[in-house]
Amino acid sequence: MRFYDILKMLEGRQGTIRTLPESASRDCPLRGVYFFFELGEQRSGSGDGARVVRVGTHALKPGSKTTLWTRLSQHRGALRSGGGNHRGSIFRLLVGSALIARDGLSCPTWDTQRSNASSPVRAAEIELERLVSRTIGAMPVLWLSVDDDPGAESERGVIERGAIALLSGWGQTEIDPPSANWLGHACTRVKVRRSGLWNNNHVDEAYDPAFLDVMERRVLATPFA
Repeated sequence: MRFYDILKMLEGRQGTIRTLPESASRDCPLRGVYFFFELGEQRSGSGDGARVVRVGTHALKPGSKTTLWTRLSQHRGALRSGGGNHRGSIFRLLVGSALIARDGLSCPTWDTQRSNASSPVRAAEIELERLVSRTIGAMPVLWLSVDDDPGAESERGVIERGAIALLSGWGQTEIDPPSANWLGHACTRVKVRRSGLWNNNHVDEAYDPAFLDVMERRVLATPFA
């Protein structure tokens, strides 16, 4: 409940919650943590409102120059063509694998040929990439500015790991379980299915409640829009 209270405070300071197709680089901080929601996915045990379905960040390795918007753009895909590159976004790969399984689609290279895909392979994947772009593009997202240096001690990493571990249903009774119709139930990755999140890392870890203090401090430092 405290986690979602902090997110509500963040939403109030940003003035809106938007989708990636509605966003642009000028809207986004240089570095930060993002929180995706999904239509039809609601909290049930921690209060009212939408539940977070994915948490992520970027540039945690020392020397990394990747910006938050660059990472979100990889998840969003190309606006003009509607395509994307699931080989550069684990989020896209997970969503695509679930769409294949749920809808009986055929894309044999999706989760098997992980690099150096040829032009014919990418051409054969384009319709699924477009479907993934539409699916992720419909998900509202909040981001939190955390402009610290890349590295093991980054507060972005602290918030990401803590939030995923807190929200995950892995190995425990879920506080806010996914709906019966959640797309993630069809995902090929057991960690997605059992955690209720579009995450593959940190879902099986114990969380340190201290991350909430870090997150709240960063939200309070966020200026009002």
